[in-house]
Amino acid sequence: MLKTIYNKYDKVLISSLPIAQFQGKIIVVLTPGETEKAVRFLLSQPILGFDTETRPSFRKGHQHKVSLLQVATPDICFLFRLNYTGLTDSLIQLLEDESVLKIGLSWHDDTNSLHKLKDFKTGKFIDIQHYAKELGIEDLSLQKIYANLFAQKISKRQQLSNWEADILTDKQKLYAATDAWACIQIYNEILRLKETKDYKLIIKEEEDKNEASISEKG
Repeated sequence: MLKTIYNKYDKVLISSLPIAQFQGKIIVVLTPGETEKAVRFLLSQPILGFDTETRPSFRKGHQHKVSLLQVATPDICFLFRLNYTGLTDSLIQLLEDESVLKIGLSWHDDTNSLHKLKDFKTGKFIDIQHYAKELGIEDLSLQKIYANLFAQKISKRQQLSNWEADILTDKQKLYAATDAWACIQIYNEILRLKETKDYKLIIKEEEDKNEASISEKG
C-alpha cells in the first residue's frame, strides 16, 4: 500500500494526531569530562541526529547564545549543556568529524549559532529539509515533515522554555531528545521512500483549485 504524503500539510490536522516521543535513554552532560566520554561513544556510532536549543529572548534586538546541543542515536540522546561547558575541544571534534553521518534540520541556522561560541569547520552533515524537497514536500518544519511522513505529532510546547535554567525539567529533556531523534527517523524514512517509490504525492494547491472549479460549475 502506497504511503500518501502532501506537498503542504494542514497545520490544523496536526493537533489531532497521536504524540511521537523519544523512548530511549536521555543523558544530561554538564562537565567537560562527561562531554569527552560522550563524544567518544558518539563517534563510534553510524548515524546521529542533531539539534540545538536557545533560551528565548522577549526583548527586541537581544538574543541569547545557544545553550543546549542535543545529539541522538536511535536509542540514546545526550544533552550537552553548553551554557555550563562551552564548546569544548571534544565537541568541536564531533562537529568537525567527517566519518559519522550526522543529520539535522535547518542545520545551517544551528551552525551559525554554534559558531558564535567558537569557530570550527563543519564536518559531514545532511540537512533533511533538502531531502524532503526531493519528495515534493514544501512544508519543511520538523513538526510538519514528521506529521506528513508518520501521521504523528511532535509537540513544540517546550520550545520557548528557559534552556538556561539550573535544572532542565523532564518535559524539556524529552522535547530536546525527541527533536534530535526525529531527524534520524525522518532521514531513514525519506531514504526508504526514495528507494522503493512506495508513496504518492498529493498536491494540495491543485486539489483546492479543482474543488473550487467543481463548486463554480455546481
